[in-house]
Amino acid sequence: MKSFHCVHSLFSPRSSFDLHFDATSGDLRVFLILVTGQLEIVTLPAATAPNNWESAASVDIAIRNLGASHASDVRSVCFSSDSTALLSASAKSARLWNRSSQSCVRTLSCGYVLCSCFVPGDKHVILGTKEGKLELFELASGSLLQSEEAHGGAVWSLCLNPDKRGLVSGGADKAVKFWDFELLAQPGKTSRQLCLAESRCLLLDEDVLNVRLSPNGRLLSASLLDNTTKIFYTDTLKFFLSLYGHKLPVLCTDISSDSTLIVTGSADRNIKIWGLDFGDCHRSVFAHDDSVLDIQFVPQTHLFFSSGKDGTVKQWDADKFQLIQTLKGHLASVWAIAVSPCGGHVVSASHDGSLRLWHRTQEPLILEEEREAEREAEYDQSMVQGQAPVIPGETQTETGLAGRKTVETVHAAERLMEALEILREEQMEQEQREEERRLTAREPPAIPINPILQAHGNISAEKYVLEVLKKVKSSELDEALLVLPFSDVSTLLFSLGSLLDTRKDTELLIRASLFLLRIHFGQISSAQHLSSAVQKLKENTSNRVEEKRDVLGFNLAALRLLRHQLDERDEVRIFSAASDAVKEKLRKRKRKERALLTIT
Repeated sequence: MKSFHCVHSLFSPRSSFDLHFDATSGDLRVFLILVTGQLEIVTLPAATAPNNWESAASVDIAIRNLGASHASDVRSVCFSSDSTALLSASAKSARLWNRSSQSCVRTLSCGYVLCSCFVPGDKHVILGTKEGKLELFELASGSLLQSEEAHGGAVWSLCLNPDKRGLVSGGADKAVKFWDFELLAQPGKTSRQLCLAESRCLLLDEDVLNVRLSPNGRLLSASLLDNTTKIFYTDTLKFFLSLYGHKLPVLCTDISSDSTLIVTGSADRNIKIWGLDFGDCHRSVFAHDDSVLDIQFVPQTHLFFSSGKDGTVKQWDADKFQLIQTLKGHLASVWAIAVSPCGGHVVSASHDGSLRLWHRTQEPLILEEEREAEREAEYDQSMVQGQAPVIPGETQTETGLAGRKTVETVHAAERLMEALEILREEQMEQEQREEERRLTAREPPAIPINPILQAHGNISAEKYVLEVLKKVKSSELDEALLVLPFSDVSTLLFSLGSLLDTRKDTELLIRASLFLLRIHFGQISSAQHLSSAVQKLKENTSNRVEEKRDVLGFNLAALRLLRHQLDERDEVRIFSAASDAVKEKLRKRKRKERALLTIT
């Protein structure tokens, strides 16, 4: 057999690969996905020496998984003003995508980006970094025009002014800064270059996590680390309102296009809808199963999208306070979302490494059907997890199991299955010993004791099963028995019938027997070999219950006797105390009479 090794140089480390053999041409193709998100195809012709490998194609995967070309999580996304371009930014790079073709147009080398926005005109972008810098890039050339030390900490949020003449930034240095766009003349050139110039600064008491300007340019909102959102007048920077009610920091905010509503999303998993007139909370909604990471209104509507750490993107109605639809597809936290200015597209960036593009269809959305689909999904999930759904109006006292399947119940079931396996092995060895004794008419050699049984004091296998049952918590017994396969249930039923003869732990054994009979009634009733076990359980259970009833009745009678004796003793004490009081009164009366006689 001839073997050889081939070496092929890749542009970057690979993430995964697959092999494909073309039967018609005899060529062998290797498909490699690189960490940069590129798909590289290497072809080995059938009649070519192994060292003549060649790279047939190298393409970017950008059809539905746009964010795959980023080496780290995409933390910020934004649309251009005409909704034709899309910017995604991560720890080391920012990429410009064509929305219609979903191809990467430009790659920008930058710092760790936390927020971004397009400059009016869509020829420049501004990136806010974790190092506290504002980086201004020109998209045509991909060059960095300006890197401004804006904040003393991370730049958490950027927001364009409604008049398109500047922007606002909020950072971890407890400051909100206003920046103006300026065109400066370049030496030796007739054209001017765009740059940023700081105009005003608002200092606050806590770190600024998010800033937003109302579309009418009248108000400025800043969410702080103290779980509140402060509203200021934009022109004078005077305090206007304080929105408080969240239990954890507010991570994201947005203001509607008519400047009447503001929505806040917090790490406490709630979304609150406020009115900007008086700062009153219209409704608080439990939105996600984990922290709410981003919120954005659909332009010219009161509909908004939210994303969370639970990996979902949800659309809400701020007027009716109800969930419209849930967009599922991500497998991890959704860091950022962006709604296109036309309102027809939404892009979401997730921790799973993907960048998903959603578009609005022409199909009508019926909320009743969406709720029905959600209820069916919840029902299917509950059936998969083995939980019986609660039926309204059901007359039974119990509609399902009291507990849930946990790691402890699984471990308890595994220990019980191991004990039953030891019991089966011992029974098989005992049967073989009896068969050998019957055939040879002599005593066979002793059976070696199982090491586990020997460690527990040379107890029998049935007693070991009882010991394992006793170690299971009472609240976890039903779930542990529910996990057992039917073969182990059959063995356990025979064992429970024998253990009831020992008259120990009767309550535990009867409870386990009744639960197994109720859960596996159909299979047990159709299995002929279990009829003897069920009959023995019936007899032993009845006898043990009668014995317990007799003991309980005897104990109750004894307690009643003791109570009667105590009551009699208390009555005697009462009567003796009354008689003593009467005697004392008679003695006092006689003393007074004697005193009068002596005086007279």
